Amino acid sequence: MNQLRIGYLSTIYHTSHILKQRGWLDSLNRPCSWHLFATGPAMVEAFAAGEIDLGYIGLPPAMIGIDRGVPLRCIGGGHVEGTVMIARTSYSAGDDDSSVRQVLAQFAGKKIGSPAAGSIHDVIIRFLLKELRMQDVEVKNYAWADLIPAAIEEGEIDAAVGTPQLATVARQFYGQHAIIPPHCLWHFNPSYGIVIREELIAETELLRGFLQLHEKACTVIREKPEDAAQLLAEQMKVIDRDFIIKTYSISPKYCASLPDEYIESTLAFVPALEQMGYLKHPLAQKDIFDLTLIREVHPEPHHY
Repeated sequence: MNQLRIGYLSTIYHTSHILKQRGWLDSLNRPCSWHLFATGPAMVEAFAAGEIDLGYIGLPPAMIGIDRGVPLRCIGGGHVEGTVMIARTSYSAGDDDSSVRQVLAQFAGKKIGSPAAGSIHDVIIRFLLKELRMQDVEVKNYAWADLIPAAIEEGEIDAAVGTPQLATVARQFYGQHAIIPPHCLWHFNPSYGIVIREELIAETELLRGFLQLHEKACTVIREKPEDAAQLLAEQMKVIDRDFIIKTYSISPKYCASLPDEYIESTLAFVPALEQMGYLKHPLAQKDIFDLTLIREVHPEPHHY
């Protein structure tokens, strides 16, 4: 029996960590192996090389891969609005859509850090800067996002975009703060979804079981964050329960569903990716998503 090879990130609000810790995937009756990646674009390369079958990944990197001919489909959601902007406390913050321009104006002629080129965070900040005609702001990409708060501290960059987990690190260990919250950067943006090799779609029993367990884990994070945080703290050792709870709370929008809002927000990235040269061809919904199983597994309204 072939293994189900799963790509995942260190991001603590992904259900991968709960599924690993609790051993729930044993019920699939398929051997599973877990493969850690630093970024979504690196995971796409592994898909292209045939090294993984299923991945936890932001949709823009997956879309870039699809455009290149990597046969991928998104079959489930996971989290939305997972990009936040951070900076030293000397910079002013905003908390609504009307303040985004004003906040970003503080960085004219300066540098903003981001995870890898082609990551959802990279695409969002580059698109915003282009829309606001702020050509004098440089975006500096980091292969390992963990380096970003230290880069702000050392003056290598002036601000950064990244995950809620990065924002918690920045606040707790470097005294930095969030200056643009997730819902203001890109509404309902597809923080991550469950993406598979296209040929795996035929294995409906396996994928249905995985999505059911994924939604079960989403429910634990959403409804019992203290329990989920305790479980992860015991597994990871290096981060404590309080850190995890704080990260969960920055953008507490966890669900396996793929509602219209998720799909529409994803498709809104197509022209943005084309403008930035990441896509050579326009992508339609059918090129990115297969909704068959998630509509069966999660027929009720979404929980984001």
